[in-house]
Amino acid sequence: MNKSNAFSASISGFTSKWNASGQIPDRAVAAGLIGFYGSIDSKEGGHTSRYNATAEWVNQWKNGAKMTHQIFASNYAFELYSNFTFFKMDSINGDQIRQAEHRNLMGTNSTWSKEDIIATKQVQSSVGLQSRFDLVEHLELSHTKDRSITLQQLMLGNVQQMNVGIFANQKWQLNRKWSLEYGLRTDFFVHRYEDLLLAQDKQVHPFIVSPKLNLRYQMNDRVQWYLFNGKGFHSNDTRVAVQENGKNILPPAYGSDLGAFIKLNSKLVCQAALWFLWMGQEFIYVGDEGVVEAGGKSRRFGYDLSIRYECWKHVFFDLDLNLASPRSIGVPATEKYIPLAPVFTSIGGLTYKSTKNVSGSIRYRYMANRPANEQYSVTAQGYFILDATLRYTQSKWEVGMTIQNLLNTKWKETQFDTESKLQNESHPVSEIHFTPGSPFFLKLNFNVFF
Repeated sequence: MNKSNAFSASISGFTSKWNASGQIPDRAVAAGLIGFYGSIDSKEGGHTSRYNATAEWVNQWKNGAKMTHQIFASNYAFELYSNFTFFKMDSINGDQIRQAEHRNLMGTNSTWSKEDIIATKQVQSSVGLQSRFDLVEHLELSHTKDRSITLQQLMLGNVQQMNVGIFANQKWQLNRKWSLEYGLRTDFFVHRYEDLLLAQDKQVHPFIVSPKLNLRYQMNDRVQWYLFNGKGFHSNDTRVAVQENGKNILPPAYGSDLGAFIKLNSKLVCQAALWFLWMGQEFIYVGDEGVVEAGGKSRRFGYDLSIRYECWKHVFFDLDLNLASPRSIGVPATEKYIPLAPVFTSIGGLTYKSTKNVSGSIRYRYMANRPANEQYSVTAQGYFILDATLRYTQSKWEVGMTIQNLLNTKWKETQFDTESKLQNESHPVSEIHFTPGSPFFLKLNFNVFF
């Protein structure tokens, strides 16, 4: 039972402040009122900070058992000024809103695992306990003007949320070809919301049980088949959980993957999979109203393909293709589309790694057109972007260059079908509002290793 111990710890910090164009309407750009990178409300922006600390202990016994303990804590502050509808709600002051919170969170992760031989079968077992506690003070949504004037507090409260998860997992190597893995997880939540505007304090205690079952079949040295099945859940906002008295706020999600790893030769590896996902409830966060809306049941199925190929010595090619068919269930056929759900995406590129400290890559990312509303009467435009990197590395330092959007493509990073009203308009207009993607950007970096 002799054991070896290991300990590690880390701290990190991040702070940022920004001014942003926010979402802008297509019609304003088309009419020349603003440029592609312009803004309607020049006061949009915000600031954020996060400070993290974590520590981990690992105990390894000679009998094969392993125990891992982790504790973590984080302090997070956030303040964001946005204007999605411009002058639709307030034709005089505008519709700018402030979303803000100050959050402290802490938690633990503990896992015990061991490899055994049971009835001549190799068995890997693990059990674990995870916990997380979030304390959010002054979770706020307010109607503001010019970042300096608070016109109306729409929502203000304190949130306390606790999640405790217990899981067990076991994997059996049945023979040289077949392996079986099964597991079970239970999650328990405590949602508490103190509404400072209505002087109300409520809490709910939902829980959910999630099983999984996986099969693997090693056909030969080059081909492995797998079938993964599992249940998960889609969590909800604490404010909504309390308003709904804990009912239907942990809707289940059931998924299955049928796929294969194929090694065609020493240089070419492929992975292909058919998958299916059924969700008991889609949730849509409406930030400018501070609510989460129920979107109904949905199903998704699709196909994924990954290719890795060594083209020449030191040159590698990779390609990922993802096809999906997302649809809402139980709605009229004319409203079956899930807004902004991807239908075809792809990433890939060429990477060069030499033995003389030089490396680099050129990579693309592609998003096809997709529906922006339930009827698919409005389209969110797709994009194709190229990025590149080049690095020279020594044992104690590294110099590099990164180019984002190599072709300087004008692309829309986020898109929503939103109803808004400009100051000179008499009626609101519903159309695509977008945040422009980054233009050509060159960054030089120098790193020192200790």
